[in-house]
Parts: sequence; structure tokens; C-alpha cells
Amino acid sequence: MFLQTSPAPAGGTTNAEAMKSMGFDHLIHNFDFLGWIVFVVLVVMSFSSWYFIVANAIRNSMVRGRADKVINGFWSNGSTQDAIRELEAQPKGEPFSKIALDAASAVAHHQQASAGGGRLAESLSRSEFIDRALRQAVARESLRLEGGLTLLATVGSSAPFIGLLGTVWGIYHALIKISASGNASMEAVAGPVGEALIMTAFGLFTAIPAVLAYNFFNRSNRLTYAQFDEFAHDLHDFFATGARVEGK
Repeated sequence: MFLQTSPAPAGGTTNAEAMKSMGFDHLIHNFDFLGWIVFVVLVVMSFSSWYFIVANAIRNSMVRGRADKVINGFWSNGSTQDAIRELEAQPKGEPFSKIALDAASAVAHHQQASAGGGRLAESLSRSEFIDRALRQAVARESLRLEGGLTLLATVGSSAPFIGLLGTVWGIYHALIKISASGNASMEAVAGPVGEALIMTAFGLFTAIPAVLAYNFFNRSNRLTYAQFDEFAHDLHDFFATGARVEGK
């Protein structure tokens, strides 16, 4: 005896075709005004975050790669003037050379004020003037390293919720469409549901790289800040006393 299989339901093909419509092409063609706003905001966020990810990665790698060379070159040079000339030859964005040059400039400025009998020498000692210049230089260079981190943090924290807004809006349209047509089949709701799900995924794909990059650069910057402080303390001792304090 052979078992007779029942024919496939008439709606099977329709449901399969409806499932195929759940894609990026359907998403683009079914955007309304708010949908376009959400999509464009996420695209801008994604491109902006990737720009700062690449820019910060290049900048941090250059800073970390040159740090030891600049520091060791300064201390190994027998002449302070020659060391300063080597620092002046460093690239414009190299922070360690800028910190040392600010300290040397503070020393020269204080010496000129002292020789001329100005009030600067009376109000601030040589050590205090150098310390102030170094603090300002470290703060300035630290702030430059943080460029783009605020945007990465903003994208990482807000992009999932912007994608969720697109999801809620897509589901809302799906419910409106079902209510207007009285048809709750897959064909009626596949497009709006696909739009909603894709917007959620897009928000997550935008946020995840930004969060990972923010944590990575934040950790990398903390190591560089420690080098700034150590170098600045050594520079203060050197320019204030004329010799570097060893064994620190």
C-alpha cells in the first residue's frame, strides 16, 4: 500500500517569496522619512567612527614607535643644545619632543627674565616655572591623544538605540499594514519585519567596533600618559638642577 502525500499548501510558494523579500533591497525601497533619517544617522556614525579608528590607530602607533627613540636620544646626547636641535627636527605631531621643547623654552624665558630683573623671577622660582610649563605641555599633548574618543563613546552608546528606533518604527508599520489589509500572512508582514530586524543589526554593527576601539585606545593612552609623566618629571629635575636624577 502506498501512502498518498497531500499537496503542498497553496500559500507555501507565497510565503517563500515573501521571505526572499526580507533583505537590504526591500529595506531601502520601503523607507519613509523617519526610516531614512535613522539609516543616514547610522551611516554617518559608522563612517565617522571608522575614520577615527583608523586615524587614532596610525597616530598611536607612530607615537609609541617614536617614544623610546626620542627619549633615549635626548638623554644620550652630550650637549643640551644638540639635543634641542634634534627635538626640533622631530615631526610636528610627535608629543615627547614638544614636551621637552616647552621645558627648554621655559628655562630660557626664566633666565632672560632673571637677567633683566623682571618680576617673573621674583614671583616664580626656576623650578616652579618649569613645572608649570611641563604641566601645560603634558595636558595639551594628552588632550590631543584623546581626539575622537568622545565620538567613539557616543557612537558605541547611542547607535544600538538608534537602530532600535528603526526596529520599533518598522514593527509599527507592519502592524498598520496588517490592520489596513486585514491580512496577517507572511507576505503582508515580511517586508516591514525585515526592515525592523536589519535596522537592529545595523545599529549593533555600528556600535560594536566603536566600543572595542574606545576601550583599546583608552588603555593605550593610559600607557602613553604614564610615559608623559615620567619624562616630564625627569625633564623637571634636569632643567631645574642641571642633572637628571637617576634611580627613579
